[in-house]
Amino acid sequence: MSNKIDLETRTIEYEKLLENFKKLLKDNGLKFTIQREVILETLYDSNEHLAPEALHLLIQQKYPNLNTGIATVYRTLSLLEESEIVTSLSFGVQGKKYELGAKHHHDHLICTHCGSITEFIDEEIEHKQEIIAKQHNFKMQDHSMQIYGLCKNCQETELKEKY
Repeated sequence: MSNKIDLETRTIEYEKLLENFKKLLKDNGLKFTIQREVILETLYDSNEHLAPEALHLLIQQKYPNLNTGIATVYRTLSLLEESEIVTSLSFGVQGKKYELGAKHHHDHLICTHCGSITEFIDEEIEHKQEIIAKQHNFKMQDHSMQIYGLCKNCQETELKEKY
């Protein structure tokens, strides 16, 4: 029997997430709209890390008759990030990519050439971080690990271009 955690499994049901989102909008004096719901739903259904533009494109493709502006996508993502419903990875001048926060904790391998992102879980690393925090009398509340480098495909391409 494997103890492997499925990184695509959500830690919250969509209906509960939607209920939390509606409360968040109300608490911030914002209206619940179909456009905002579609943004949340698209993030929930995606297993990718999405740039705002990519999220906007997905919504336009799935709901061509729904008028969802890119500004609405940016504002909604900002609100969701502030409330920790989504998390983001920063790519400097290339902007951020977002993912739903309702997933099991995981870390990221990020290709600096093509931008691909690989999620992983390593219990040894998780345990080591707890030990380090304890050694420094530090109460860890959360952490994020991002390892930057070249993915297998980009390494192979780089090798082919060399020779």
